[in-house]
This record gives sequence, C-alpha cells and structure tokens, in this order.
Amino acid sequence: MGFDAIWISPITKQIDDPSRAWHGYSQQDLYALNENFGTARDLKDLATALHKRKMYLMVDIVVNHFGSSGFPTLTGGQGIYPFDRLDDFHNLCFVEDYTNQTNVEKCWLGDPMYPLADVRTTSPSVRTTYNDWIQQLMSNYSIDGLRIDTVKHVETSFWPQFQQAVGAYAVGEVADGDVRYVCPYQEGLAGVLNYPMYYSLTKFFSNTSHHSADLIAQMEDLSTQCRDPSLMAPFSENHDQPRFANATKDMMLAMNALAFTMLADGIPIIYSGQEQHLAGGNDPMNREAIWHKGYHKNTTLYTFIQKLNRVRKHAIASPKANYTTSVGKIVYNDDHTLALKKGPLVAVYSNRGLFAFPYKVSIPNTGFGAKTVVTEVLSCRNMTTARDGSVSTRVWRGLPMVFLPSAGLKGSGICGR
Repeated sequence: MGFDAIWISPITKQIDDPSRAWHGYSQQDLYALNENFGTARDLKDLATALHKRKMYLMVDIVVNHFGSSGFPTLTGGQGIYPFDRLDDFHNLCFVEDYTNQTNVEKCWLGDPMYPLADVRTTSPSVRTTYNDWIQQLMSNYSIDGLRIDTVKHVETSFWPQFQQAVGAYAVGEVADGDVRYVCPYQEGLAGVLNYPMYYSLTKFFSNTSHHSADLIAQMEDLSTQCRDPSLMAPFSENHDQPRFANATKDMMLAMNALAFTMLADGIPIIYSGQEQHLAGGNDPMNREAIWHKGYHKNTTLYTFIQKLNRVRKHAIASPKANYTTSVGKIVYNDDHTLALKKGPLVAVYSNRGLFAFPYKVSIPNTGFGAKTVVTEVLSCRNMTTARDGSVSTRVWRGLPMVFLPSAGLKGSGICGR
C-alpha cells in the first residue's frame, strides 16, 4: 500500500492466560519476548526485512502496568519482572474517576478478576530501570520508533527523561478528546495520538447530518495549543475504538475519512483491516484476525490508500512545499464541506455521502496561479483555475478530491504521469 513503517503489538512476555494476553497489554517480563509472536531471531529478521525495504519498525510498549495473576494482590512469585517488590507498585485501588488525575495515575486499570498492577513510576529506581530497558530494547532489535500505551496514566514528569532514553520518535496514547488535556503531553514525548481530531473527524464523516463546525474548531485549537502538530498522529480507526464501518457502511464517507486522515497535519496511522472495510464494534470485536478475512489487494479502500500514499509522498517531495512541517489551512467550508490547503495540494472533503446530489463549490486561496491547469488526482480529471487561482468544481457522489498542479506531476506515477 506504500507505507513507510509498521506498528506491531507489544512484544514482551505476557501473563500465562490466553484470554487476557493475546493482545499484548498484560505483560509479565520486560526482558523476555512473547513466544506466541515468535523468537528474538524472528524479530531481528523482521527489522532487517523492513530496513531493506527502507521502512521503519515501530513497536508498542506499556510502561504503566503489568498483568497481575488472579485477585489484585501483589506477592512474591507472581512472575512480574524486573519489578518484583510491593513498593514498585501503587497500592490497590481501581481507576473510577477520570476527572481526578490522581486517581487516573495512581490507581489500577482492570477489575478484581483481571487486574493490571499499576507501576510506581515516580520511584527513581523504577525510572532508571525503564530507561535502561528501553535503550537495550531499541538497540537489540533495531527498533526505529515506539507507540506508548496508557500515557495519561503515568505522571507527566516521567516522560521527558524516558523520551531521551528512547532516542527516536515516540508517540503516546492519551485517550481524551480535550485538546488542552492532550497537548501538554507533547512537552515530554515527541508525539501523541491525535485523539481530539479522531473524535471530531469520525463524528463529522460518519453521519451526513453532522455539521463541520466542531471539526473546524478542533483543527484550529490543535494548531495553537500543541507544540508541534507535525509530530502528532492522526487516525480514524484503532484497536481500542469501534471500526469506522461500524458506524456507517457508506463507502464515500469512509473514503473521505481516510483521505482526511492521510493528508492531515502529522504522521498518519491506518489500522490493519481498515483497507478491508472491516466493521467490528467495541473491543475485542474491532481486533479481527485479518487472515480469516483474506489479504485482498483489490478492495476499494486498499487501492484508494495506495493512491493517497502516492499523493502524500509526491507532496512531501515537491520543491519548497514544506509539506510535513506546514499546518493545513482551511480555505473553504460550509456545513458539509471542507477544503484544506497544505503544501502544494488542495483537498476537498464532504460528509454528504454516496446518495447526495452533485453540488458545486468554488475554492478560493488555493495558491495556484491564474489559468493554471490542475489535476484532481483521485479521479485524474484536469481543469483550469480562474483568474484569481480559484477552483470551481462539483462534488459527485460525495467523493473527496485532491488537486495538484498538473505540470508538477511528471514522473510521479500519479494518473499515469
């Protein structure tokens, strides 16, 4: 599909209970690998194979907690390593109030039957152990980056030193829709998953009755509140949220959500199975095994993602475009349509859906010259801008559109150029 990196589940050894450990978030031993995923040699071979393809390996890790056997007590012999002392963990209490940050950081996730022992990450010895471990893990397996689970459950002061020890890009999961809550975590980590954008974009694109105002406000907030939006990670599906197709089967809406995600500010993430238009609901139904579905390479969304990757790479390579560091600018909007300019391209998104009547939009402030031939690269249609550089077009069947100057497409492979 043209991606530059893959993100895999946590690789550490898990609690000896398949019903709890299959996803990788109930680790027991930092220094041992999950044998269900393979051997150390397999992991090294994966990194080598990716690097030969000029791709990166991103590994998921958990710092906040460990899987605890049976009832929520911590005694010797539970197999948790290297933290095997009671004072390496917070006293037992379960997270019950997500408006209370102390409760979020110091209490345990899970429940009495399936507890997740919360590590006392304020301890200097715990911090040193984690920093040493992550340096060793990155080096041993040639890992290029990290996705970090449950970041908001760890105090913010932990992250700057840990990020320094990582020595590479790390993106943290802060599962909250409030920009002012999420963005401060970027002071300690290079990036954070763009959950505020996720909630707004899925709300807008999954329902033809929703208006664009909330998404626009969220975009403006993110551009002013976050330290570096170019290092955030936009997404429209992941393993903790219902699939987009669980909300709507409308393929045009799915294509708009994907295009918006892929061409937004930051480093986009596409969840495995999204290209197959899987429709699982809440966890664990959203963690479908792809091998049961088939690795189909001719689906509508598979080929669509290929196009988007090709377009994004062309935009990044365009001279003086500064695509990866520039902030997308809204140049047109109405209740159901958004047009964004970012680098050399202008993208038009709609939430009217498959059964909408065609309607005309005129996009100003495109940055294109007067009477310039531009190509809508998802359909390969050419058109000429007006004297002021604006683009007038029709939105057909709710399809997204992406415009680029035709003259710059030579040798790109886009639309046969």
